[in-house]
Amino acid sequence: MSNAAHRSNRVLVVATIMLATFMVAIEATIVATAMPRIVGQLGGFSYYSWVFSAFLLAQSTTTVIYGKLSDIFGRKPVLIGGIVIFLAGSLLCGFAWSMMSLVLFRLLQGLGAGAIQPVTMTIIGDLFTLEERGRVQGFMATVWATSAVVGPLAGGIIVDNISWAWIFWINLPIGIVSIVAFMAFLKEDVAHKQAKIDYLGAVLFSISIVALLIMLTETDASVWILLSLFAVFVVAGLLFLAQEKRAPEPIISIALWSRRLIATSNAATLLAGMALIGLSTILPIYVQGVLGRSPIVAGFTLTMLVVGWPMAVMLSSRFYKAFGIRRTLRVGSLLFPFGACFLLFLTPESSPALAGAGSFFMGFGMGLISLTSIVLVQDSVEWSMRGSATASIIFARSLGNTLGATVLGAILNAGINHYASGEAAAGLHEALNQPTGLSALAADPAIRSVFNAALHWSFWGVVVVAVLTFFTTWLIPVGHNRREEPAAGTASEAASQ
Repeated sequence: MSNAAHRSNRVLVVATIMLATFMVAIEATIVATAMPRIVGQLGGFSYYSWVFSAFLLAQSTTTVIYGKLSDIFGRKPVLIGGIVIFLAGSLLCGFAWSMMSLVLFRLLQGLGAGAIQPVTMTIIGDLFTLEERGRVQGFMATVWATSAVVGPLAGGIIVDNISWAWIFWINLPIGIVSIVAFMAFLKEDVAHKQAKIDYLGAVLFSISIVALLIMLTETDASVWILLSLFAVFVVAGLLFLAQEKRAPEPIISIALWSRRLIATSNAATLLAGMALIGLSTILPIYVQGVLGRSPIVAGFTLTMLVVGWPMAVMLSSRFYKAFGIRRTLRVGSLLFPFGACFLLFLTPESSPALAGAGSFFMGFGMGLISLTSIVLVQDSVEWSMRGSATASIIFARSLGNTLGATVLGAILNAGINHYASGEAAAGLHEALNQPTGLSALAADPAIRSVFNAALHWSFWGVVVVAVLTFFTTWLIPVGHNRREEPAAGTASEAASQ
């Protein structure tokens, strides 16, 4: 335990960490619920997925850098700096005048969010012993579960009764209170250390992924533009791999990620992240635009996702004892595509309960996949590499979210272009670019039928990725007779990721 532990008010610091974490955790579900209304007012439906991708890309590419900066300059200044950047992005998002401006401000928001989760987790490690840390991480898990339940409800209420800008501005008082509390209660003496941050690796990685995302989003661009983007993606990706091999402190350790258990766990987590973000971004549109339900109802269908996830985490230790880790992982991975298949049976006359059931099973499966993968990865490495190994899982999920939002958004746009033509196409695009466009769309049977068919393309994309997740989990090397229960601290920490 660091000297900071003896002077910091640990109870108040943990309460502040939970508040700051809640601010970032609620962002995903509250924005997903409100986005149909936002895109209707701002127009530019083709940039719908970029509102999510920009935030996730900035967050995922800066996480490791912020972690290293906190080792050099201390936890408090880096964390407060990240919160300030996040609040600046939130303020500007509320003033966005177009979808492109919203995407840029979400990028700024993500740059700040990248500091909050890794640095707050590091502070917990500084202030608490290993035995104490498990209980604290359990509290953090409740924050993520609570925010995921509150987010859709809050998003629906705000867009129905107030300006959509408040889904971003609501962060301002929370963030300001967090900054004041960290300044007052968190004490630390910083012994400055020299560390070489792999900025070149971060830049090359960002260039490669951004090129890939643009290529997937702008599917109607000319062939030479798409080929140019692909070339940038490949060249920057190869340079990134070369840089990581020679960097003294690489963003991604190639040696660590090449281990079979870690590589397969990361691959399964990445695919699962792609499917989940697809569900989170597409399902609210379907419930509002095809089923004709309110944003609140759309939000509650996503709430079932986060009911299933923590339920699986709470029951996981019993599953490990009764069935072993191997069977728990494989049953969990089977529930994931099982839940996704519910989406294929949705019709304009379906009850939202069917969508909620699919969300629940996908969430339950994801809870088992996520927790079990982290436990296996942590158990496979020595203590000195456990942080990097765990971070690789978090990073893989974040990257999967980034890719999934773009890929499945591109599939939706392709479906619209395929099914909509003439008056139907004009009516559909006009509806999507109106503040109450989804309600009007649901009231027009012809346009609703086209939108229903296009959205099912994205649902098929979610199912395919979920099935790939299932098969990938079978490649994870788990012993047949492994039935041990993971330590409470490990399970709680895993649940909070």
